[in-house]
Amino acid sequence: MKRGFPERLADFLLRYGVILAVVFLVVFFKYRTTAFWDLDNFLDILRASSILTIVALGVTFSVVVDGFDVSVGGVVGLVVMLVTALMVIWHVPWGFAVLTGLVAGALVGLLNSLLITRLRIPDLLATLGTLYLLQGTQLLITKGDAVYKGMTNPWSPDRAQATGAIPPDFLYFGQGYAWASAGFRGVPVPVLVMAVVAVLAWLFLDYTRFGRAMYAVGGNPEAARLAGIPVDRYRTAAYVISALLSALAGLVLAARLGSGTVGAGRDYLLDAVAATFVGFAVLAARRPNVWGTVLGAVFVGILLNGLTMMNLPFYVQDIVKGLVLIAALGLSYAIRGREGG
Repeated sequence: MKRGFPERLADFLLRYGVILAVVFLVVFFKYRTTAFWDLDNFLDILRASSILTIVALGVTFSVVVDGFDVSVGGVVGLVVMLVTALMVIWHVPWGFAVLTGLVAGALVGLLNSLLITRLRIPDLLATLGTLYLLQGTQLLITKGDAVYKGMTNPWSPDRAQATGAIPPDFLYFGQGYAWASAGFRGVPVPVLVMAVVAVLAWLFLDYTRFGRAMYAVGGNPEAARLAGIPVDRYRTAAYVISALLSALAGLVLAARLGSGTVGAGRDYLLDAVAATFVGFAVLAARRPNVWGTVLGAVFVGILLNGLTMMNLPFYVQDIVKGLVLIAALGLSYAIRGREGG
C-alpha cells in the first residue's frame, strides 16, 4: 500500500528531526545575536560541550546494556575535588593525582555493578544511592571547603596555609590550545580529548565483539545469556567504563577551572541524559549510539550558548533544557512505536 504524504513527512521528521533542529538553532541564533556566527564562538561551544559529551558517552554505555547510571555527576564532582586537593593540600605530583582520580572512578563503577549485578538493586536506585554517597564524599575530602592556591589546610591542626599548587602541565588539558597560529588561537585541548574519546567509543561499540555483545545484552538479556554471553560481566564493564569516562570528564573540568569547586559536576547529569536520549532520535537509530550522543551534546551546547548570548535568565535555560529532554524522549519513543507498529 502506497504511503501518503503525512506518513512520509512523519518518517522524515523522525529520522532527520534532530539534525534539522541543530540547523534551525544555528540559523536562529546567527540572526538573533551578534557574535554567534564566529569561528571562535563555535570552538567555545565545542569546548563547553566537550566535558558534557564525555559524561554523556559514559551514560550511553550504561544505557547500551539496558541500565541507567545517574551517579555520573557525582563522579565528576568527586574527581574534581580529589585531584585538586591531592595537588594543593598534599603536594602529590599531578600525574599520580590523575591516576588516583581514574582509579577512584573505576572503583565507583565496580561499586555500582556490585549493587546491580550481585544485590540485584535496580540500576536507577543503585546509582542514585551512589550519587548521594559521592556528593558527601567530595565534601569530606576538604571538610566542605573549595580547593585553591593559598587555601587554609582543613586537615592542619593549626589551620596552616596549604602550600601546594596546580601545575601548568595539568591545567593545559583544560585551558590549553593546539595548532595555534597567527590570527587563530587554536583548537581547545578539551575538544581534542572529546574527539579521541568519541572515536574510541564508536570503534569499541560498533566494530568490536565486546561492543556487539553489550548491545545484545541491552536488547535481550535472557537471549544473550542463552547465547553464552556473560551478561553480568558486560554490565559490570559498562558501568566501569561509564564511571571512568566521568572521571576523565572530572579531570578535564578540574584543569579547566584550575581549582576544586564544591558541587562541581552536579549540572552535568541532566544535560548528559538529554544528550544521550537525543541520540536515540538521530537518523532514527532507535538505540543509544556514540555519534547521536555527540550530536545531542553539541545540540545542548549550542542551545545554552545562544540563550546566554540572548541574556536569558538561567532559570529560563533550565526550562528550555527540560523541554528539550521531553522532546528527545518523545522522538525516541515515537520512533520505537512506529517501528513496533
